Amino acid sequence: MTANDCLARCRETGCTLGALSIRMEQEAGTSLPDILSRLDDMLRVMEAEAENALRAPVYSVSGLTGGDGYLYENYRKEGHSLLGEIPALATAYALSASETNAAMGRIVACPTAGSCGIVPACVLSVSRARKIDREKVLEALACAGLLGMLIDEHASLAGAQGGCQAECGSASAMAAAAIVEMMGGTPEQAFHAGAIAIKNMLGLVCDPVAGLVEIPCIKRNVGGVSVALSAADMALAGVTSRIPFDDAVDAMNRVGKALPSALRETALGGLATTESGKEMRKKVFG
Repeated sequence: MTANDCLARCRETGCTLGALSIRMEQEAGTSLPDILSRLDDMLRVMEAEAENALRAPVYSVSGLTGGDGYLYENYRKEGHSLLGEIPALATAYALSASETNAAMGRIVACPTAGSCGIVPACVLSVSRARKIDREKVLEALACAGLLGMLIDEHASLAGAQGGCQAECGSASAMAAAAIVEMMGGTPEQAFHAGAIAIKNMLGLVCDPVAGLVEIPCIKRNVGGVSVALSAADMALAGVTSRIPFDDAVDAMNRVGKALPSALRETALGGLATTESGKEMRKKVFG
């Protein structure tokens, strides 16, 4: 299955990518009520994780990170943010979800735990600001899942295999497409948004300090949110990606294979091997 295959089916049936994703699940033997129930369960977890670290500071088990979601949310509510309403809210949500993950809280890995803040932050901030009904939000999540499936089939979702481009890059593409779907964009626009997001995250390395999914992962989720929002906005405006989604995913796959192992979740390169990074490792592991 490719993006082109999906677009062909959407043209034949007149459905959205989210509706196509749900239909494919039905064809695989899952009933519509079960599909919608699973999506709703995931959305409820996303809603909780996006708010969890905003009400009070949440700290990781290692003690290396925490409290940033709460700090930023207070700054945002006081009206100091330089960002607009949606990007500022999405930033707060991304920090909260990622800090919840680092504190071993319950999250939706979408597509991974290390990139868990991007899709919820984008979907929830846009749906709440634009008052999108829940049924449409569930279809948007199905759309995001479809893009994740395509990336997994033709490249990778794992930082250990493809670097952080495979995690935060994939999540950013999934989120961008979901936003387009919620805002009434076409399947073509959703794939353009996904391709633009991948292009802007291409080559991103995975270099977790002390081998933990905290530094720089938490703040990289915020970066992924920024890319997703801008990619979706461009696609909705009619801007197209000169490199189509299938080709962008193929490039991601080849770039991931070309990355040295030191930059693929081993903590043997990048930020993990800076002096401050090594000091933090000592603090955690002695």
